[in-house]
Amino acid sequence: MCWINWFILINLNKDKSFTLLNKMNKRIKHRWPDDEWFSIEKENINTIWLWQVRLSIIDLSDAGHQPMFYNKSFWASNKKWKKENINKSNISITFNGEIYNFKEIKKELKNKWYIFSTKTDTEIILASYLEWWKKCIEKFNGMWSFVIYDKRKNILFWSRDRFWKKPLKYYFDWNDFIFSSELKAILEHKIKRQIDLDAINHYLTLQYVPSPKTWFKNIFKLPHAHNFIFDIKKKSLNIYKYFDLSYKEKLKNISEKKLKEKIEKKLEESIKLRLISDVEVWAFLSWWVDSSAIVAFASKYKKKLKTFTIKFDEKEFDESKYAKAVSNQYKTKHKEFLVKSSDMLNYIEKLAYQYEEPYADSSGLPTFILAEKTSKYVKVVLNWDGWDENFGWYDKYNIHLKSKKLHFLPFKKIIAYIFKFLYKISWKKLLLYKLFLYFYTLWDSLIKRHLNYTNYFDTFSRDELFKKKIKKKLKENTFDVFTKVMQWKENLKYLDKILYLDFNTYLPDDLMVKIDIATMANWLESRSPLLNYNFVEYTARIPYEYKIKWRNRKIIFKKMLGKYLSKKILYRKKKWFSIPINYWLRNELKSYVNTIILDKDLICLKLFKKDKLLNLLKEQSKGINNWKKLWTLMMLNLWYKKYF
Repeated sequence: MCWINWFILINLNKDKSFTLLNKMNKRIKHRWPDDEWFSIEKENINTIWLWQVRLSIIDLSDAGHQPMFYNKSFWASNKKWKKENINKSNISITFNGEIYNFKEIKKELKNKWYIFSTKTDTEIILASYLEWWKKCIEKFNGMWSFVIYDKRKNILFWSRDRFWKKPLKYYFDWNDFIFSSELKAILEHKIKRQIDLDAINHYLTLQYVPSPKTWFKNIFKLPHAHNFIFDIKKKSLNIYKYFDLSYKEKLKNISEKKLKEKIEKKLEESIKLRLISDVEVWAFLSWWVDSSAIVAFASKYKKKLKTFTIKFDEKEFDESKYAKAVSNQYKTKHKEFLVKSSDMLNYIEKLAYQYEEPYADSSGLPTFILAEKTSKYVKVVLNWDGWDENFGWYDKYNIHLKSKKLHFLPFKKIIAYIFKFLYKISWKKLLLYKLFLYFYTLWDSLIKRHLNYTNYFDTFSRDELFKKKIKKKLKENTFDVFTKVMQWKENLKYLDKILYLDFNTYLPDDLMVKIDIATMANWLESRSPLLNYNFVEYTARIPYEYKIKWRNRKIIFKKMLGKYLSKKILYRKKKWFSIPINYWLRNELKSYVNTIILDKDLICLKLFKKDKLLNLLKEQSKGINNWKKLWTLMMLNLWYKKYF
C-alpha cells in the first residue's frame, strides 16, 4: 500500500524541484510510516519527478521500493521483443493499492517466460503492462491507482480501480503536470486557489462533490474505472472508461436455493482473496448485518480473527452488544473502544483538514475515530462497504418503489400545495415539507426524484439559500451530472437504474472517499470484500425483486446468511453508523456552530443569504431537525478556514 507524488516540470531548477517534492511528501506524511523513495527522469526539456511513500503490506523487504523499474532479467519467448524494449529504465511505476490475484497472474506470466526479482504485486503490474498493454487492467482484481512512465512511448499510463477505492488527483496547466494521492500535496505548488462554485452547488445537494470535479478549479479527480494516457511530448490527455457495471442481463430460471449458494460461494472467494497479506488482517465489526457477515465468513479461513468496534456513551446510539454477540459466536479476539461525545467533538476540525474538500457525511467522524484507534494494533482491516448498494438497503429505495405506484396519481400537484400551505402554518414543519416535496416531484423524472430523496438541501431550499449574484454564476446543476451518468441506461428496469446510479456516484465519491481518508490518514489499509468486481457483477444480474420489496430489504442476502447469523441479528432494525449530531447542535455544539457559520471572514456569508442562515439556526434550537443542513454549512466553513 503506497501513496503517489509525481510531477512533470518544464525548465525548473533542479534544487527547487527537489525541495518542492519534499514539501509535497511532508504534506501527506501521515500516510507513510514505512518507506519513501524517489527518482528523476529526463525527457528532452521535461523533468519528471517521481516520489513514492509506502505502508508495507506485500513483500516487506526493500525489494518493494517504489518507484519500481522492471528488472533487466526479463525475457520473453516472443522474438519480436528487442533488448532496448526491456532495458531497466524503460518503464517504471508508482502504485497505490493491492492486486489480490497477483499470484495467479504471475503464474500466467511465468509461462510466457517473464522472470521476477520481487514478491510484490507491483512488479506484476509492470510485467502485465508489457505483455497486454492497456488491456492489462482486465486481468486485475483489487484496488488501485497507479501511474506507469513508459519511456519507449514517451507517455504516462494512469489507471483507477473499478469502484474508486484508491484516489488519484491531478493538475495540468500546459506547463506543469502534477498528480498525487491527495490534494494537500498538489497545493504545495504555486497554484492559484480558486473555488469552483458549481462544486458548492453539488455539495449542498449531495454532501460530496462528484468526480471529476474537486473544490478547486483546474484540479481534478480521475474517475473510477477510467484510464488516462498523457503524451509527454504533445502534452495531450486521453481519458477513457474501461469498465461499466451492467444491470441489463438478468439471471433467469434460477431457484432461490441455487441463488443463495452462488452468493455464498462468491463471497467466500472474495474474502479469501482479501486475507492475502504479509501482515495480519483484522476486521471492523459494527452492529450491522454487513460487517457481521464479513466476520462470519472470514472466520472460516482465519482462526481467532481479531475484531474492532466502537462503543458510544449515549445509549441511543450504542449497539455494541450486537457486535459482541457476533464476536462471541465466532470466538474472535474482540476489542471495544469507548468514545464519548467530548472525544468526537475534538475531531471535527481535524476532519475538515484531512478530507481536504468539504465533506458532510457525518459517519466519516466515527469511521475516522475507529480507524485511528484500530491502527495502533494492526495495518490491514476488512470493512463492510458495498452491501447496501449490492442488495438495496437504503430507505430511498422504498420511497422509489412507492413513487413508482403513485406516479400517475391525479391531482398530485394540488396535494403538494396543500402540504406546502400546512407546512407554513404548522409547527410540524419537517414532515409536512417532506410530504410537499414528495408529491411535488412525483411527476418529475426518476433522476430528479432521486436527487430530492437523497439531498441535504433540496432543489427549493438550495435555490433560496444562494445570494442572487452567486446564483447567476452557477453553470452546472447536479441533475445534469446525474443525467450524464445515466446516458444509454433507458432500458434498465426502474430500481436497477437507481442501483446503477448509486454505484456510479454515491459509492465512489462518498463512501470510498470516507473509508480511504479515514484509514489512510491513520496508517491503515482497508479492504472491501463486497466490492470484489466478480461479486458485484453477479449481484447486478440478480433481479431486484430478490433484493427489495416494500418494507423488506436485502431479501436474498439475509436468507443466505440464515445459517450463519441469528434472526435477532439479521432482522433487527438497522441503524446508521451515526453520532448524536442533532442533539449536539442544540447543546454542546450550539455556540460553536453559530460562531462558525456566521463568521464574516469565512465563505458562507459570502455565498448565502444571512437571514436564511439565521433561520436555520433558530429553527434547530426550537426543535426542528435542520442538523444535516447545519452540519453541511459548518464543514464548508471549516474547510475554507483550513485551506484559505
